[in-house]
Amino acid sequence: MAETTYDSTADTLKHSLRVGALMGQPIAELVERSVRHDLSKTEPPELEIFNEFTPKLKGSTYGSEEYKGFLEAMGEGLRHHYANNRHHPEHFGTRGVYGMTLVDLIEMLADWKAATERHADGDLARSLEIQRERFKLSPQLAAILRNTAAHFGWIPSVECGARGHAPNGDALTCNVHAGHDGPHADGAMDCLEFEGDERTQPSADGEQTGGGDV
Repeated sequence: MAETTYDSTADTLKHSLRVGALMGQPIAELVERSVRHDLSKTEPPELEIFNEFTPKLKGSTYGSEEYKGFLEAMGEGLRHHYANNRHHPEHFGTRGVYGMTLVDLIEMLADWKAATERHADGDLARSLEIQRERFKLSPQLAAILRNTAAHFGWIPSVECGARGHAPNGDALTCNVHAGHDGPHADGAMDCLEFEGDERTQPSADGEQTGGGDV
């Protein structure tokens, strides 16, 4: 009796369709988010607050003391916005980004990109560096956000290339976008200069202006 040769094509196509169906769930949610983003700002109690502070925020440097002061002054309007919009880490209280989903993160990144376009000195590359510190993003998550932004052409894809070395002597080359502010990095490792047992982080000239949303 002849042996039947297994053909995996049917199983592969079945699997492919199943993956596509599962991917449809976050895609559908992203589409819904895309048409409802920030609509809570168009109604009380947020509308009056954003009418007053949006021009002030636009004219300030993101992350500056002036900027932080404006956020504080927005009071209940801003708290209401955070409470009703999952794309803000503040929505999740002390959990921050640890409470977010991939859908939340995609909307958040798109929000940051669009916000930089509202500032004369807006720059998503610098904004990502500022947000990394602000929200205590892990090196892995920061890299994923950076890679996604570069993939869609929102930041330069050319890498910095600054050289340094790790404590064990391994040579490192910075793989962050060219012209970035803040520390150089190679994967999860900071690119640092070492003098004896002391390590010093290369300084970045100029103030981080970036740009982000509230």
